[in-house]
Amino acid sequence: MRLLLVEDDDDLRTILKRGLGEAGYFVDAIANGSEAKDFLQTYEYAVAIIDWQLPGISGVELIEYMRKNAMRFPVLILTARDTPSDKIKGLDVGADDYLVKPFDYGELLARLRALQRRPDSDGSPILRVGDLSLDPSIYQISVEGQVIELTPREYSILEVLIRKYPSVVGRPVIALHAWNEEADAVGSNTIDVHIARLRAKLARSSSKIETVRSIGYKLVAEQR
Repeated sequence: MRLLLVEDDDDLRTILKRGLGEAGYFVDAIANGSEAKDFLQTYEYAVAIIDWQLPGISGVELIEYMRKNAMRFPVLILTARDTPSDKIKGLDVGADDYLVKPFDYGELLARLRALQRRPDSDGSPILRVGDLSLDPSIYQISVEGQVIELTPREYSILEVLIRKYPSVVGRPVIALHAWNEEADAVGSNTIDVHIARLRAKLARSSSKIETVRSIGYKLVAEQR
């Protein structure tokens, strides 16, 4: 699961990137708002953490840009500004939650989990394709209620296939979603190896991963 972190404090950014990585996120850690715009145009994110005070453009301006460009994933804003008017402004421009510095790291993780539990437009936080279910708040995929044990990489690959269903997902998109450095996966058989392992683990599911030659992969929900 890819996360955007925009924080100009070098020490805090480094600490958060390491901790969030250990929590299972693939983190793009950016120091300024202008560079974050470039990343937003390149990558797809599950959630973002954005500092209010940033060089280039402010966190509030960055969130406004995201919402105007139909980027709907959850955003948690970090700031030392704790007046009610500041909180109202941050939420009004499109932030989903607000955390005041200094903060407890455990609370940050809990808030991220809560944001990912928020329902999508269909009213449910659970994503489903056939008998496959994905709960993004606990990084869990199950088949007819039975949990499938996946590695973090396998989870990330299957997550993007589920989120993009029924579309074909290109190899570059899979690499961007599941690897910190997409060049490590594109142009080799690394993705194919992980797909083969996923297919074996999904053997009892009615949903299958199909190869679309020269393009990528897609999920197909077969009828039983």
